[in-house]
Amino acid sequence: MGKKKKIAVVIPRYGLVGGAENFASELTTRIAADPRYEVHVFANRWREEAPGITFHRVPIVRFPRSLTTPSFAWFANRAIRRDRFDLVHTHDRIFEADLFTMHGIPHRLWVRDVRKKRMSLFDRSTRWVEEKLVENPRCRRFLAVSTITKEKFIGEFGVEDSRVLVLPPGTDVERFARRNREGCRAELRRSLGLDPATQILLFVSMNFEVKGLDYVMRGLAQLTRETGKPVPLLFIVGRGNEGQYRRLAEELDIGPNVRFSGVTGRENLDALYLGSDSFAMLSRFDTFGMAALDAMAASLPVVLSGNVGAKDLVRDGVNGFVVGDPADAAAVAGRFAQLLDTGLRQRMGQEAFRTACGQSWDEVARRQIEIYEELLGTGKTEGKKV
Repeated sequence: MGKKKKIAVVIPRYGLVGGAENFASELTTRIAADPRYEVHVFANRWREEAPGITFHRVPIVRFPRSLTTPSFAWFANRAIRRDRFDLVHTHDRIFEADLFTMHGIPHRLWVRDVRKKRMSLFDRSTRWVEEKLVENPRCRRFLAVSTITKEKFIGEFGVEDSRVLVLPPGTDVERFARRNREGCRAELRRSLGLDPATQILLFVSMNFEVKGLDYVMRGLAQLTRETGKPVPLLFIVGRGNEGQYRRLAEELDIGPNVRFSGVTGRENLDALYLGSDSFAMLSRFDTFGMAALDAMAASLPVVLSGNVGAKDLVRDGVNGFVVGDPADAAAVAGRFAQLLDTGLRQRMGQEAFRTACGQSWDEVARRQIEIYEELLGTGKTEGKKV
């Protein structure tokens, strides 16, 4: 075996709470286990040391806030230049890298189209660093977590399509396989005081408004009116304006059929996935939507809006449904109605599980390494579907 290739991985918070942080940690840990690579992580904070990874602390100037992104970028690039690296892979905005994984859409579009705000000084400085990275000829590949992200990125910066690959995040299928599904189902219904045969539609989010909880409720209300009975029960996990949505449930006459659990830990959340029958995420905008992939790993058919990046993994009517317009309550109700069929629901759940198995973190890491090899001149990725 030849000399190990030195890889620099950059992210402000490594392995902490958050989709990008977890994505970077899961992949980097696996890549560090490959004997071909010597991995260095440049971060401001990290949860804990990891085997085979050398950590470098990168300072951040937090006041004024407008210096947050530029200071991290400057200090990170300065630290990287002190050594010789064969490849620099950044998961955040810095000034120079070989590969940039985009966990969201371009910052200007995020502020304008999602947050619906005006650009602050902080936003302008973040956008400036982003532009510098994209315009730097050293950055040869851009990885998007979904086709939505890719399309927004190309539309904003005009980058050639061949330079932007889609590499969705992965999931840990084994964490669900280790648990007893029937036990989880029985315990969840017992804790809610439900009949063992009651179907449960799961909703998981830390932002009820963005993730479209109102759309889910309106679709369920439409279904209830059409069938004349409250099925299935909507179980809501996470954080949001609970009072507002309790009132909406009452207005829609589905109050008794809606339950809130609040925020819960990972172990309990896994049991809730396994104890449920189906999953809904009708987001107004979502670059990916990890909860949807986790639901598929737990063998749940998913109902997603066309605004959720995870729709890339959904074959409509096979392992889930994609509703183009989540505000169309009749269309949403129609998908929920189909999932009342136990046989269909179970077949779709099995297909969802198979899809998730092909999206394990080990498989995503393998694809990531293929891209590394191509950039290092030892493999070919251009023109391939990653």
